[in-house]
Amino acid sequence: MASAKSSRSRPAGHSGVFPVGSAAAVGSGGGGGGDGGVQLADKLKIFKTDNFDPDAYVQSKCQTMNEKANCATGGDSVLWTIGDSGNALRHFAGGCLMDISITSKEISDLEGELLSIRNLLNTQAALIHGLSEGVQIDSLTSGPEGSAEDDISNVEDQEPSEIQKWSADFPDMLDVLLAERRVDEALDALDEAERVAVDAKRKQTLTAAEVSALKRSVSDNRQRLADQLAEAACQSSTRGIELRAAASALKRLGDGPRAHSLLLSAHNQRLQCNMQTIHPSSTSYGGAYTAALAQQVFSVIAQALSDSVDVFGDESCYASELVTWATKQVMSFALLVKRHVLSSCAAAGGLSAAAECVQISLGHCSLLEARGLSVSSVLLKQFKPSLEQALDANLRRIEESTAALAAADNWILTYPTTGIRPLIRSSAANLALQPKLSSSAHRFNSMVQDFFEDVAPLLSLQLGGSTMDGITQIFNSYVNLLISALPGSMDDEANLDGLGHKIVRMAETEEQQLALLANASLLAEELLPRAAMKLSSINQSMDDLRKRGTDKQNRVPEQREWKRKLQRMVDRLRDSFCRQHALELIFTDEGDTHLSAEMYISMDNTVEEPEWVPSPIFQELYAKLNRMASVAAEMFVGRERFATLLMMRLTETVILWLSEDQAFWEEIEQGAKPLGPLGLQQFYLDMQFVIIFGQGRFLSRHVHQIILDIIDRAMAAFSATGMNPDSVLPGDDWFMDVSQEVVSMISGRGRAANGDREVNSPTASVSAHSMSSFKSHGSS
Repeated sequence: MASAKSSRSRPAGHSGVFPVGSAAAVGSGGGGGGDGGVQLADKLKIFKTDNFDPDAYVQSKCQTMNEKANCATGGDSVLWTIGDSGNALRHFAGGCLMDISITSKEISDLEGELLSIRNLLNTQAALIHGLSEGVQIDSLTSGPEGSAEDDISNVEDQEPSEIQKWSADFPDMLDVLLAERRVDEALDALDEAERVAVDAKRKQTLTAAEVSALKRSVSDNRQRLADQLAEAACQSSTRGIELRAAASALKRLGDGPRAHSLLLSAHNQRLQCNMQTIHPSSTSYGGAYTAALAQQVFSVIAQALSDSVDVFGDESCYASELVTWATKQVMSFALLVKRHVLSSCAAAGGLSAAAECVQISLGHCSLLEARGLSVSSVLLKQFKPSLEQALDANLRRIEESTAALAAADNWILTYPTTGIRPLIRSSAANLALQPKLSSSAHRFNSMVQDFFEDVAPLLSLQLGGSTMDGITQIFNSYVNLLISALPGSMDDEANLDGLGHKIVRMAETEEQQLALLANASLLAEELLPRAAMKLSSINQSMDDLRKRGTDKQNRVPEQREWKRKLQRMVDRLRDSFCRQHALELIFTDEGDTHLSAEMYISMDNTVEEPEWVPSPIFQELYAKLNRMASVAAEMFVGRERFATLLMMRLTETVILWLSEDQAFWEEIEQGAKPLGPLGLQQFYLDMQFVIIFGQGRFLSRHVHQIILDIIDRAMAAFSATGMNPDSVLPGDDWFMDVSQEVVSMISGRGRAANGDREVNSPTASVSAHSMSSFKSHGSS
């Protein structure tokens, strides 16, 4: 089998086996001991021949048949391996040669296509050039087919011009500038390239293709430089001059919006990095946190503003983007302050701490406003709800604290004590200028003074109106407490509304009750308005201030209206005071009245001569007014007008009751018993007495007219009986003398015993004369 296989794999006629004699000769030649004289290459030649027979070679080398048998098997294995390896090598070499052949053909085709494209471009360039020179298009196409190619070959053979060389070297030159980050030189080169392209197109020193290529190179490198600058601007280490330079270069490249956005983005990145070091827990109180945070935020905004103006000027599009960005940063700042400071202050009623934080923030805003950037409205919008909550909490605290003190107030007026801030510094010279108030009023005044000081820095938050409304509300609550302290207030259902169920110590004496009025009047007329002057606006919004100005004349009407509101509350207390004392005069403890029609009608039923003195109720009215006026002179120092109005109001209350008492007038005018001469004289005397003691002190013109109307009404009722009033009444001098004597007695200038007049006194003589005159008139 081995011999058969070998005969198929090589040509016939070559055995490949050395002759035995030759082998022996070789082995013994040269007396050299075997194969020593034969070169290794010569030995291996037998394996390189195509007609090598391995079987014959193995048999020639074996000594015995056993050796041949053993070698036969190994030989077959070697032969199979060598044959397979050779076949694989030949197949691999064949495949490589085929791939190389295909690739070579594709390269050849590609070169041909590139040559065709180049020829086409040259043809188009020649066509454009010909059109610019006025050459007919037909001359380019009517010639032999090879004419265009000849022209192109002629152009290619020409030496390139200087501008063509510069255009060809431009991309490499710009690559060097960009690699070395020589930005200004790169920008100059790009500008120069644009000018060259425009000039070359105008002068036709470059072909259209070359101009187009140059323009593309400029555009691509502009974009490349812009990307490089943008990347540099985004680096956290790029600040100051480098950042402005990068933005200016981008703007010069024609990408201003991107440059401005990158400028703001760089500042924002810096701000976020700096804010990471500020934590609310690292500061002792909210003011420190607010100050540290504001320093970072507003300094970065200010730097961004400077950089934007330096690079971009006052262009509106960039200014608008800057304002939007700054507003966003201030909004974030306001939210942080609100979350970490104002919310807790508002919940605890810490108005002073909240005001400090707001004042710090607004102070930084004012620095930006001085440079033309107003962002305070953002703070106003965010801070206002929290501050209003703190305002309400403080007002409630003032109201509750004052109510607690009113429960133990003895209603005695004193100067400020230790622990209560005085209005001015105490000294011997100005002690009289200190306000005298009761303990609860002193506390109320002190807390309101502190409140106004805390609120004053917050005026720009448009809290003036709500502040004044809040003060008005808590003052109204305090006035209600004072009304509750009047002994008769709980019996007056009209005063129960709004008073609640507060526990208040009663003012038993007239002096204590006048102290209530002194508290309210001094607070409303002087102390509260003086404290409110710390605010530059009274119940007026900031928009109104901008429209109308902030001068004093524009604020006066609003301040006057606010003071009138306070005064109306004091008037309620005054009216309650007067109503209570009027009722004490008119009614007895059992509910009967001291002033009735019966007391005048019944006088004509007696046969005894009456004592011609004013009725007890009017004597008591004057005595009460006289006592109160004496006490008020000490309590209302500098405010005598209020004391006078108080006395007039008390007189008016009594007279109005008499004028409006329908039961009284029905009995006088329509009763079963008519008003007689004595009753009319007594009534006339009572009214004249009120006019005399009230003139200039306790009687207003309005009440004076009411008294005259009452007298006319009584005389009309008397005339209805058919008698002439003038015929039964003494002259006016008599009424004046009697009234003056009683006034002197009550005021301490005469003897104050009822009916205890001396025999020779003017009153006794006038009374006797009047009685005799009255009797003579009656008989006639």
